[in-house]
Amino acid sequence: MSEKTLSLIKPDAVERNLIGKIIQIFEDNNLIIDQMKKIHVDIEFAKKFYAIHSSKPFFKDLCDYISSGPLVAIVLKGDNAVQKNRDLMGSTNPKDAKPGTIRNLYAISIDKNSVHGSDSVENAIIEIDLFFKN
Repeated sequence: MSEKTLSLIKPDAVERNLIGKIIQIFEDNNLIIDQMKKIHVDIEFAKKFYAIHSSKPFFKDLCDYISSGPLVAIVLKGDNAVQKNRDLMGSTNPKDAKPGTIRNLYAISIDKNSVHGSDSVENAIIEIDLFFKN
């Protein structure tokens, strides 16, 4: 079933000039770029985006990191796009990520893990609205 998901190429990957390499992985796996923009979010936006983690001890670090430099927000479209994107990204901790996944190839650490992907169709709608409605 065709669906949409949000993917972020995070500041560490943008800084290391990996945008094209990551997009190539999406395209090679039949995900279509529906919308895309490069932006630098502020701390208030970051707090909204990561609100689901606001009670966790790593919340401030997450917000500081995602607002530390430009990122690329992408709406990916395709069959089972949410799960396909999550499979392509690999585990949050790059040490656990399967060979060939984005995080295995490019992540620096569990914190600087290069990409984000929506974890459900419902959250994809919320996240896409946050990045692309205004």
